[in-house]
Amino acid sequence: MSTEHASTIKPSGLAWRLVRDQLISEQQMLATYEEAAQQNKGFVRHLVEQRLLDSRRIAIAASHEFGVPLLDLTALDLSNLPTTLVDERLISKHRALPLMRRGNRLFVAVSDPTNDKALEEIRFNTGLAIDAILVEEDKLNAAIKTAIEAQDTTTIGDFMDAELEKLEIATDDEDAAEDADANIDDAPIVRYVNKILVDAITAGASDIHFEPFEKFFRVRFRQDGLLREVANPPLNLASRLTARLKVMSRMNIAERRIPQDGRIKLKLSRTRDIDFRVNTLPTLYGEKVVLRILDSSSAQVGIEALGFEPEQREAFLSAIKKPYGMILVTGPTGSGKTVSLYTALNILNEPEVNISTVEDPVEIQVAGINQVNLNNKTGLTFAAALRAFLRQDPDILMVGEIRDLETAEIAVKAAQTGHLVLSTLHTNDAPQSLTRLANMGVAPFNIASSVLLIMAQRLTRRLCVHCRVQVNLPREALREEGFTDEEIDEGLEIYGPVGCEHCTKGYRGRVGIFQVMQVSEEISRLILEGGNAMQLAEQAEREGVSDLRRSGLRKVKAGVTSLEEINRVTKE
Repeated sequence: MSTEHASTIKPSGLAWRLVRDQLISEQQMLATYEEAAQQNKGFVRHLVEQRLLDSRRIAIAASHEFGVPLLDLTALDLSNLPTTLVDERLISKHRALPLMRRGNRLFVAVSDPTNDKALEEIRFNTGLAIDAILVEEDKLNAAIKTAIEAQDTTTIGDFMDAELEKLEIATDDEDAAEDADANIDDAPIVRYVNKILVDAITAGASDIHFEPFEKFFRVRFRQDGLLREVANPPLNLASRLTARLKVMSRMNIAERRIPQDGRIKLKLSRTRDIDFRVNTLPTLYGEKVVLRILDSSSAQVGIEALGFEPEQREAFLSAIKKPYGMILVTGPTGSGKTVSLYTALNILNEPEVNISTVEDPVEIQVAGINQVNLNNKTGLTFAAALRAFLRQDPDILMVGEIRDLETAEIAVKAAQTGHLVLSTLHTNDAPQSLTRLANMGVAPFNIASSVLLIMAQRLTRRLCVHCRVQVNLPREALREEGFTDEEIDEGLEIYGPVGCEHCTKGYRGRVGIFQVMQVSEEISRLILEGGNAMQLAEQAEREGVSDLRRSGLRKVKAGVTSLEEINRVTKE
């Protein structure tokens, strides 16, 4: 960072206190302060999200710096906070939570008491004098989420057995709503299905499987990428459970011979709807039903949460800020490609920009983006939608997947004529994506002149921080896994899973591992010469691009995940 640039940044007293206490270096502090300002975030929040410092240490330093006591939010009853005094938007925007009111004074919990802008805006909107109360950032985040949910008339935690049948199926079609309630007289089945749906959402599942077999019926959730059995309803209820799901998703309940597709929109509260994409498939012993949970709120994460290494994030952000060109994300189904693309679209989503997407189907709904569902029956294909987009003065286009030459050629043409195009491909890694386009029939010159960046990714489970244990492996075994002698000599610490009340079999949540390959001049030359995937991979390695395996090992080295997990998702 240049001295001139650094001089324009004016960090707070808390930031300098952290430097004086040797919790972070001055260079780290200035860089973090600049990044937080660029992303319009608070300094403390950005520090915690980047995992540079834990919330407790920051809070203790702030308490000493400003001479204010530190309050433990977990000791408070969050159900009776005066959150209605402050607009929900301000609470989320400024990470400031009203705690109590005394006369014309409002006490507000904040993790950074130097955030005068937040306190001033709350004072202006409430007309009350504001007193800041210091709390820890991670506890503040959890409390804000709880408090905002508590404002809803109904939340997930409120659903008692007797109320499960009252869950509302939201729809714009009144006749469809009546049809969905046609089975309401079978109250135990209604309650049971709704409970399964609510339990899946609460558990953070991505899919629900209802599976009939000859002698049993089971229900499984996919959590953190792996299936887990959660229930075994009586076999004689299988047809009634399937019928209820088909009614809810507006399918033909009399048709059991062919697959069907449908959707359910479940209204959980005043402010939260959850969409389910539903598919039925005739099997030997009945219809298997799979529901994909499409929760827009959980899918829209900040770029920090994806799991990029610093240089990968820089390359990704640099590419999406280009005025034109193509960015491709590749990986198998369920590897987080859509979330990565929407993370980029959320960064780019400004009133001055026209963004259009076509997907099969739209999984994450975002205000301000024109989103189109693929419909092959009516002729609304990826290619047809792209042609229409190009007649509507677009700036940024997102194509759910490039499946054929026609779609690929239109997307390439759009990228060459002043549009930023984002899309996905189903290949194993970044170099193979370039040869895949060539195999489709796209001319090498068009590939080299349009593609800016290709990103391959996988999702791996995070180790639970509460129960992970250090694992000792022989030096030879570490070498075989791909660690270098330098890494081993530095005192490599590897952790493995155990399992506790906070996690599932030692893991909680998932994080991405990435191969982020920019199309350099040398790689472009190889494309024009007809180079194969192996040659492209070798050139990318020479340019310092980490492959998926190397990126995974970096996560193991950092203690984020286990070696078993990386082997599961990267070993061929």
